[in-house]
Amino acid sequence: MNRCVIVGGSTIGNYEFVRDHIRVTDYVIYCDCGLSHMEKLGAAPSLIVGDFDSHENPHMDVETIVLPTEKDDTDTVYAVKEGIKRGYTEFVLVGVLGKRFDHTLGNLAILLMLDEKGCDGMIVDDYSEIRVVSGKTDNVISREADESTVSLKSGTGYIEIPSGCKYFSLLAAGGDAHGVTIRDAKYNIEEADLCTSFPLGVSNEVPEGNTAKVSVREGKLFVIIVVSE
Repeated sequence: MNRCVIVGGSTIGNYEFVRDHIRVTDYVIYCDCGLSHMEKLGAAPSLIVGDFDSHENPHMDVETIVLPTEKDDTDTVYAVKEGIKRGYTEFVLVGVLGKRFDHTLGNLAILLMLDEKGCDGMIVDDYSEIRVVSGKTDNVISREADESTVSLKSGTGYIEIPSGCKYFSLLAAGGDAHGVTIRDAKYNIEEADLCTSFPLGVSNEVPEGNTAKVSVREGKLFVIIVVSE
């Protein structure tokens, strides 16, 4: 099944980088003021959701779900849940980091929610791609043929990160992570613990020609791959 792209209303500065992560076959959901990115992203909406407290309802000839302003889920969380309800299992979120810090943290938590539901999730900002890898999932990160993006593919039991990225960082997510192993990177560890209270895994590198391999036995990691600067 095709992927579901969720467009939020946070600032996007590097539209070219973000556009490279959107395919013509994607199911695209715009959330409220995420509609302000529609022209520069060049992606037509498949669905629009929102309470329209920060952007006027465009009344386009597109399915639109108008939400109440007082609700438990943010517009972005609602959009993700709606995508899951419609059968999508792979999600790309853009325009969801950086505007309000509370929303940024909430949107990072969406990656944990998707992992719990057995779905693949990625957040793309102006420079990087952020994913969650957990001890219960099998993942590979590999560079696409056009080298415009790094993508996740399942099937090997660990994460592979190519030397084409500038940096990568690992941070414990939702609690401490145990049995973290990094091989073939600049800084390597074996069966280590990464704690939420100490950011030990920031700014690692992959030597030219290498493919770094990362695995976690127990817990979850945010994997942040800096592709451009």
